[in-house]
Amino acid sequence: MIYFISDTHFYHENVIKYSKRPFNSIEDMNNYIVKKWNEVVSPNDTVYHLGDFSLGSDNENKEIFNRLNGNIILVRGNHDEKSAKYYENIGFIVLTHAPIVIDKYKIVLSHKPVPDGKIPIDYINIHGHIHNKKLNDEYDSRFYSGDKHINVSVDVTNYKPVSLDEIKCKVKD
Repeated sequence: MIYFISDTHFYHENVIKYSKRPFNSIEDMNNYIVKKWNEVVSPNDTVYHLGDFSLGSDNENKEIFNRLNGNIILVRGNHDEKSAKYYENIGFIVLTHAPIVIDKYKIVLSHKPVPDGKIPIDYINIHGHIHNKKLNDEYDSRFYSGDKHINVSVDVTNYKPVSLDEIKCKVKD
């Protein structure tokens, strides 16, 4: 199975307040996200993490990565400031030329939403970055229409990855 998630922000205390996450501490948040992740993702599944993985130390980032099921592919976000090699050494497969177009599924993967004009016809942009905000509260509706974008920030996915099947259902609706 293929899954998508963004904006886990492990070890990022300020995101609890910024996104109004219902956690009392970083530890509570980290443990809850790992639990929700592993409830849906099995070890052989593929997870596309669309950026802003963690703000932890080197050891913390490796430790949290090792607790997560699946083969994890990273499209770096604005908070993933280390080199691609750094994330590869943790265990990620890193895709460095975002946005990533996967023709087989007619999807465009990115951390930040891609303007409509850069999304091929009949494709959908799966992204994060906006957390629990509405797309058009953050981006100009002349260039970003809601029907071409699906936000997979943990803040809107109940803190768990979303499957490709769930994405396909949203596109059909």
